[in-house]
Amino acid sequence: MDKTKIDKVIIKDLLVRGVIGINDWERKIMQDMLINITLGFDISRAGETDNIDDTINYRSISKRVIEYVETSKHYLVEKLATEIARICLVEFNAESALIKVEKPKAVRFAESVGVEIFREKSYFKN
Repeated sequence: MDKTKIDKVIIKDLLVRGVIGINDWERKIMQDMLINITLGFDISRAGETDNIDDTINYRSISKRVIEYVETSKHYLVEKLATEIARICLVEFNAESALIKVEKPKAVRFAESVGVEIFREKSYFKN
C-alpha cells in the first residue's frame, strides 16, 4: 500500500490516563499518555454522500481507545500501540494505522518519550 495515496482519518494528541510501565511504582498509578492515530481509509464515498456510515467515525474510535487504555495495564508502550492498531484495523475496518503513543515527562529533560508503529490490516489476520 502506498501510504502517500490513501485518504486519512486523523486523531491528534488524544490525552488518556492509564497504567503503563515496567517499574513497580508505575504499576500503581495512572499516567498521562498522548496518542496520535492516523488511519488509512478510502473516504471518497463519504465525501459524496455526506453520511457518517460511509467513513470511519473518529469519535467512536476515540471513545473505544480511551476505554481500552484506561482499563489495560501493559508494561510496554509498544504493546499498547499494537493493541490500539488492532482496534482500529479489526474493529473499525481501517486499511492501515499509524499509531504514536507517548509518555509525557517520563524521562528527565525530555518533553516525552514513546513509539510510533505502522500496521496494515493483513498484520492481524491469522
